[in-house]
Amino acid sequence: MILLCGIPSEPPLALVREALQERGARLVSFNQRQFSAMSMDLEISAAQIQGRLRVNGDSYELAEFTGVFNRLMDYRFLPELIEQPETSPARRHCRNLLDTLTRWSELAEARVVNRIAPMTSNFSKPFQAQLIRQYGFEVPETLITNDPELVRNFRARHQKIIYKSISGVRSIVQTFRDEDMERLENIRWCPTQFQAFVEGTNVRVHTVGQKVFATAISTDATDYRYAQRQSGDHAELREVELSDELAEMCVNLSQGLGLAFAGIDLKITPEHHVYCFEVNPSPAFSYYQGNTGQPIAQAVAAYLDGG
Repeated sequence: MILLCGIPSEPPLALVREALQERGARLVSFNQRQFSAMSMDLEISAAQIQGRLRVNGDSYELAEFTGVFNRLMDYRFLPELIEQPETSPARRHCRNLLDTLTRWSELAEARVVNRIAPMTSNFSKPFQAQLIRQYGFEVPETLITNDPELVRNFRARHQKIIYKSISGVRSIVQTFRDEDMERLENIRWCPTQFQAFVEGTNVRVHTVGQKVFATAISTDATDYRYAQRQSGDHAELREVELSDELAEMCVNLSQGLGLAFAGIDLKITPEHHVYCFEVNPSPAFSYYQGNTGQPIAQAVAAYLDGG
């Protein structure tokens, strides 16, 4: 039995659900927005983990779940809670429910996509970059600072640089331009990550267990996710085949980070140098599957179902 956690209408979760239904898998939906109709008991001892999950009047032994797919959003921003005070019973119930679910999924014998502990490397981009380098990928020269003068020197040395957030919170990657010099002093209150711009082709690689799906992205935008905003035109996505060596490097990287499912952001230069910017532990793969037809959701479903 597979447990699907999150908002059922969210595209990645909906695609995995559809793929699991095609396989005839038995499913249970943990719909975050219906937290008031759910409860969970968990008991952890030296010998075993046991408990029950109750969803809309149905009750399930936790040991029945052989796979778990997590797409949980921050409960504080659920529509049902957004206007609730911090001390409200509804917030407390939702928080305790998700905390119990998280503790169980970290320890469960089920296949979990993905557990929280290995996902945490993405919470700090500089820390994750050090791990990425250990798996044979190149990483752009990086400066993290709140000193404007260091940024000026860094730009003078590399000519073209980009800047982005240090944390795991999504931010828009921007090219540093002349007009940005006017507000450079603002970084004194917010250390920022700057990197040398790398010329080449953006490639997003999704790994699911041993399976690899690669997508090349063509765009003039610095951040292809926001191509229309930055360049006025949509990015073009196409399926590509990686060399056996590069595919193996990607699998080794995701497995080394403890991720059953990952989205790896690469850039391949004209000289065939491979730079890795980030490993996303909760990739919104529907964007890539929708543009290329790659069966990513089917691979995730097969993994969850024991394949």
